[in-house]
Amino acid sequence: MMMRTSSSLRPVWLATLAMTLLPAAAFSASLEMMTTGGCACCHAWARHLREAGHKVVVKDLAMGQLMKMKLDAGLPAALTACHTAKVEGYLIEGHVPERDVRRLLDERPDALGLVVPGMPIGSPGMESGNKREPYEVLLLKKDGSTEVFARYDAQPE
Repeated sequence: MMMRTSSSLRPVWLATLAMTLLPAAAFSASLEMMTTGGCACCHAWARHLREAGHKVVVKDLAMGQLMKMKLDAGLPAALTACHTAKVEGYLIEGHVPERDVRRLLDERPDALGLVVPGMPIGSPGMESGNKREPYEVLLLKKDGSTEVFARYDAQPE
């Protein structure tokens, strides 16, 4: 009968450690967020992503420059919000919850990205106590059409 020594268990231990840490690392991404200077809700959304383990670099742009970037990227004017992020070839427009960003990066649909038009109360970065307006996260397809990616119901205060 052969006994295992601590050195023969090292590869098993390292593999177990890697498997434990890998899911957290697999869900972290680097985002570049463009906004206008001083927008508190935009910075709160960036904090929401950072708290989930993502790296967020913020670029402050003039309003005209920001809108031009959005339109040049293919975002319809009617779907714009206060900030736009880029991550792994996708656009994230507005107050999209981190779990939807993670799902987008997991599923990798053929699309421009995700959009939460406007600034719904209760979305990440737009918190107001426990109150939440109903809102949808839209998948923006490359042809400009959208489909519902996620729905968030209203939550009274």
